Amino acid sequence: MTFPVFIPLGPWRLHPHLVFEALAYFLAARLFFWLKRRWADPLQPATRLGVVAGAALGAGLGSRLVHVLDELPLWAAGQVTSLQLLTGKSLVGGLLGGLLGVEIAKRMLGETRSTGDLFVLPLCLGIFLGRLGCFFTGLEDHTYGLPTSLPWGVDFGDGLSRHPTQLYEAAFMVLVAAMSLALRQREAREGDLFRRFMVLDLAFRLGVDFLKPDPRLWLGMSAIQWACVAGLLYYARDFPRLWLRRVQPGAVVVLLVCATSVLL
Repeated sequence: MTFPVFIPLGPWRLHPHLVFEALAYFLAARLFFWLKRRWADPLQPATRLGVVAGAALGAGLGSRLVHVLDELPLWAAGQVTSLQLLTGKSLVGGLLGGLLGVEIAKRMLGETRSTGDLFVLPLCLGIFLGRLGCFFTGLEDHTYGLPTSLPWGVDFGDGLSRHPTQLYEAAFMVLVAAMSLALRQREAREGDLFRRFMVLDLAFRLGVDFLKPDPRLWLGMSAIQWACVAGLLYYARDFPRLWLRRVQPGAVVVLLVCATSVLL
């Protein structure tokens, strides 16, 4: 396999990142509106529109900011261009920025209910497709892992067998989606489904990014990992209810995957 894996469409060869990112946005949006009807959205249409707008704006700004912080050392060393620095995006930054944007929008609208549960499955689908696009893009996407001797290592074109960390995250999203569906009816509070998703995703990224050759800022961690730490601290007050209220075998399995990713 030669990377990037371009996708043929008639006389054109489309870049995989473009194709999978477009699919991620389109299918995630379709799934969101389907769930909105199926799960009976508790918010009024105008309020939900404001929340979605806040999420989109916050996600856009957050993804750019965290990406710049993460790749600033590479830019300073001349390893990435100014265009790459300013146009790249960080998934973790998008999630945290979207969270902040939603909270600001809710405050402006006077909404006090939790609004995130409807986003969980669309986010899982979007991240799954997006990471497939990252994988098929190869080295230029900067989401590949460190060299490994494991049999599933992938040569993205530099002659080294590397951790396919993009596929790790795609597979993890399948687990999180299955777990979310299983627990949806049993959550103690409205919004816990989204809180659990955020904790799982941030914990996974904190672990799996040790397998990436990202520049380390402090204590051996990258800017993205420190953003994960900040997000986990934000949700720390919910840990007892989310994880200690009852034993959840599915949650234990997912957390074990997070821990194993650090040791691979």
